Amino acid sequence: IYADPAKRLELYFRPKDPYCHPVCANRFPTSTMLLRVRRRTSRKKKQLDTEEQTQPEVQFEMEILGIVTTVYKFQGMSDFQYLAMHSGPDGKQTSMYDKVLMLKPEKEEFFNRELPLYIPPPIFSRLDTPIDYFYRPDIQHRSGYNNPQVSGENLIGLSRARRPHNAIFVNFDDEEIPAKPLDAAVQTWKKVCTNPVDKKVEEEMRKLFEARPVWSRNAVKANISVHPEKLKLLLPYLAYYMLTGPWRSLWVRFGYDPRKHPEAKIYQVLDFRIRCGMKYGYAPNDMPVKAKRSTYNYSLPITVKKQVSHTVSVHDLKQGLGTAGASGAKKPPSSRYKLKESIYVFREGALPPYRQMFYQLCDLNVESLQKIIHRNDGTESECTERDGWCLPKTSDDLRDSMSLMIKQIIRSTRPALFSNTTSSEDCKEQLASESGEDEEDEEEEEEEDFKPSDGSENEMETEILDYV
Repeated sequence: IYADPAKRLELYFRPKDPYCHPVCANRFPTSTMLLRVRRRTSRKKKQLDTEEQTQPEVQFEMEILGIVTTVYKFQGMSDFQYLAMHSGPDGKQTSMYDKVLMLKPEKEEFFNRELPLYIPPPIFSRLDTPIDYFYRPDIQHRSGYNNPQVSGENLIGLSRARRPHNAIFVNFDDEEIPAKPLDAAVQTWKKVCTNPVDKKVEEEMRKLFEARPVWSRNAVKANISVHPEKLKLLLPYLAYYMLTGPWRSLWVRFGYDPRKHPEAKIYQVLDFRIRCGMKYGYAPNDMPVKAKRSTYNYSLPITVKKQVSHTVSVHDLKQGLGTAGASGAKKPPSSRYKLKESIYVFREGALPPYRQMFYQLCDLNVESLQKIIHRNDGTESECTERDGWCLPKTSDDLRDSMSLMIKQIIRSTRPALFSNTTSSEDCKEQLASESGEDEEDEEEEEEEDFKPSDGSENEMETEILDYV
């Protein structure tokens, strides 16, 4: 918890109870000292008149142990606690912990027993501090109010109507392709394009689509430095989005139909995922490429708080915070939002940054892969939804070749994973020492904050949601 400033410290009053709901403490910066105070008492006899009396003599010793820069304060209220109990007919409460908790491997009879219905709440309160709720009248009950027209197909899971970005979506089966953007997309971009930097970005984007009519969003991010929010408005202004077919999840220049041009096969998309498993020589946990996100990193809403700007403490000043070096300097605007080239280009001898990648065929910079792509040059006869202008099974052949290259890279850098005589413990040690976990961490610190995906694990799904 201390390593992540955005998390809250949890306190469980019943640590052994899995149904115990914790109270959370917020993190605060401070400049205080940790003291050790000793109280020494010595008794001395004093003779007063004719009687001897013992009078204690107290001495205090104080020692500064260190400086405290962070404290956690429990400022919220304890939430409702939901116990595994059952109320009998006479109102007596009976504990169900011995019946619902499986503390050891059980036989089938354990799961087939007749038990009272026990359903814990799906979620507890998201807030643990009292707030004033300012009630407002329901506008739906006002006279003359009409409900907005909303499509009834996808109402589940939407908390609010998404902001429209006026993108045009095209399926592979659609007969016509758009020749120009929607008027709303033009007006929106003209409204946002108010400074020379935006106009320069627009010109650079136009040149990209003139030189290459089909681009992925990650490839655009790697070639142009543009704020992600403005990119959402600029792409629908210059291109339409393909939903299905060999150019799915890609942006295509207005007026260009890749289904009618055999030379467009080099722009087709390849969904490549790094294969892992014992039959490939390494387990998922031994993968040298980290997953984008993991269920182990999931945290409940109550355990996350927004980061606040920390005040400068005495400890920070002693560490030289006031004289930040070159590493703390901001990047120039020309490359502030740019992604690395590896985010969309595959090269021999280099591992992909993520386990699942969407490559365009022209961005596979390996001669053997390009030979597979161009096997039918000049003889393309039909554009199919699965293989586009390429020969059948071309994607499978590309994946097999790329997987073999990646396996060779892992074999050369981590031979212990492929050694039958090496134990699993040695493999893990080899993995930690040779793979350069520290190097990966350093690369992640240098990586831009704008990741290819901020939502779903599926790039295409995430991008569609951004523009719906």
